[in-house]
Amino acid sequence: MERVRVSIVGASGYVGGELLRLLLRHPQVEIAQVTSESHAGEPVHRVHPHLRRAATLTFCRMGDLHPCDVLFIALPHGEVAPRIESFAALAPVVVDLSADFRLRDPEAYPRWYGHPHPHPEWLPRFVYGLPERYREDLRGARYISGVGCNATAAILALWPLVRADVLNPERPILVDIKAGSSEAGREPNPGSHHPERHGAIRPYAPVGHRHTAEVRQALGCDGILLSVTAVDAVRGVLAAAHAWPRAPLAESDLWRIYRAAYGEEPFIRIVKDRQGLHRLPDPKAVIGSNYADVGFAVEEETGRIVALCALDNLMKGAAGSAVQSLNIAMGWPETAGLDLIPIYPA
Repeated sequence: MERVRVSIVGASGYVGGELLRLLLRHPQVEIAQVTSESHAGEPVHRVHPHLRRAATLTFCRMGDLHPCDVLFIALPHGEVAPRIESFAALAPVVVDLSADFRLRDPEAYPRWYGHPHPHPEWLPRFVYGLPERYREDLRGARYISGVGCNATAAILALWPLVRADVLNPERPILVDIKAGSSEAGREPNPGSHHPERHGAIRPYAPVGHRHTAEVRQALGCDGILLSVTAVDAVRGVLAAAHAWPRAPLAESDLWRIYRAAYGEEPFIRIVKDRQGLHRLPDPKAVIGSNYADVGFAVEEETGRIVALCALDNLMKGAAGSAVQSLNIAMGWPETAGLDLIPIYPA
């Protein structure tokens, strides 16, 4: 079978490196070109040392891109939408991992991203690339938007409860998120400087995090509130969502609800053990994989449910979901290129 030719724009970032790691071993894919404006002419392994010998590619500039079958775009937020027509002219299938096409409502962009969307007519063309929520929409899709890593963890934690319609609509849902430093990307900033980040447990978005818009959109609930804290880890996101049911639920009820939602999902593991150190989801147990571990706990006195999700922000929170979504869109096995066991300890 002839392989599909794939190019990656912005391949020198952390997400670009993960895309390379996955696609280099994807049975249906041949990587044609990879771009980096700052590293053009350099071999890929000079930026991504873990790909030495695995990748013999050399970075080129965006202006040197040739047409291909699938174009992945891993540029910073705000840099894709102004150029979407030129990118779409390069490939019939485009997967954009930025936030530029995640939201359906153009009025949401000034509120959450601080500027109007330059091409709102393109928003309806993109399918949100979270297979567990939008699998049917992804089949045959030509334009796929990436997912926010924090949003993915929040959505996957809560989706079974929303799907079962057991939550009290009059009570807010509070999602506390702990996030590793690679979430901020490869470019350094004062918050990622090692003396500042090491040992940190620093709230950086206690209110108003932009991924809130994605979570509300995917779950159809405006009462969801996010708080995000930076922790001393390179990879990993842990979401703990505090929600209240319409009527009291027992742990056995939650088992039934989560199994109904995720029992057939290839990359969701329900983690709810009675004993041992790893009784509940922990990002450390999914690093390097496309797994998302979900779990739950019930507080008998108040009825409060704590819904949990742990994932690798560069994998299930970005590159992994993007490749999984492409597999669905192209009609390939959903796990192609993604059947990776997590690294432990990490």
